[in-house]
Amino acid sequence: MNLNSVLKVIALSTVVLCTSLYAKPVYVATTAIVEHPALDAVRDGIKAVLNENGYTGDQLKFTYESAQGQPAIAAQIARKMVGDAPDVIVAIATPSAQAAVSASRDIPVVFSAVTDPVGAKLVPRLIQPGGNVTGLSDMVNVKQHLALIKEFVPNLKTVGVPYNPGEANSVAIVNALKEAAVEMGITIVESPAPKSSDVMIASKQLIGKVDAIYCPTDNTIISAFEAVVKVGIDAQVPVFAADTGSVERGAVAAVGYDYGDLGRQTGEIVIRILKGEKPGDIDVKMADGTSLFVNTTMAAKMGVKVPADVLARATQIIK
Repeated sequence: MNLNSVLKVIALSTVVLCTSLYAKPVYVATTAIVEHPALDAVRDGIKAVLNENGYTGDQLKFTYESAQGQPAIAAQIARKMVGDAPDVIVAIATPSAQAAVSASRDIPVVFSAVTDPVGAKLVPRLIQPGGNVTGLSDMVNVKQHLALIKEFVPNLKTVGVPYNPGEANSVAIVNALKEAAVEMGITIVESPAPKSSDVMIASKQLIGKVDAIYCPTDNTIISAFEAVVKVGIDAQVPVFAADTGSVERGAVAAVGYDYGDLGRQTGEIVIRILKGEKPGDIDVKMADGTSLFVNTTMAAKMGVKVPADVLARATQIIK
């Protein structure tokens, strides 16, 4: 190799080295309305997928902020994120997603764990939503949930639902519950809890009026879920949930999503955007996969027996 060739190789190597040293890392900014196990699992699943696709170490700037259950703080976080100009904003749960979509005009926004994206006015439609927003919906099969509760309480007539009427996702679930309940001869009794500190009172107000309590994927209720569990134990009223993570925290049973898996499904959408796809061209994804979790210890504490058929179908039994 002559001297000129050697110099060319050295120059090219220097350019490659400098590019790798000074290349701007991919910046993914994530936020959630509140910290609790289900939403934390979404965040962790997203980061795991990014890491598996080569976005690690110096190649990735990954930030996370919680709005501590306050929509006003969610709006502040969203405005700050837009000012920081990340490559993608990931907003977990409806209130944070609404704040991010309102704040961002051109930065891609990917939402996750949102029950009704159209009803929450995040996107105009699920198929090729257009604009700079797409994401993943965790809409649950409430009829399936009511059927599960009826297996535990065969003479089920009334189901109490504590929820935050200020959360669009919760309102959508309660409306779906009412519709499904009519077909099954069940009455839904609502008990509003606008703040986490209201959850205990809202749960107590259901006692004497309902045969069982059902907690939807409501961020306010889930953030104070142990309060509902205590009421259920004290009053001998079984508590059921829409997410499997709450079974580990004291619900009798749930048919629901593994929110770590939902995070991974969300992460795949983020990867597509990082590779050049436009958010508006990516269909909103409906979450895949459900599991049946049963907590036999809590069933006994709340005075119900776990049916043999339910135990046989259970994906996980918690004792």
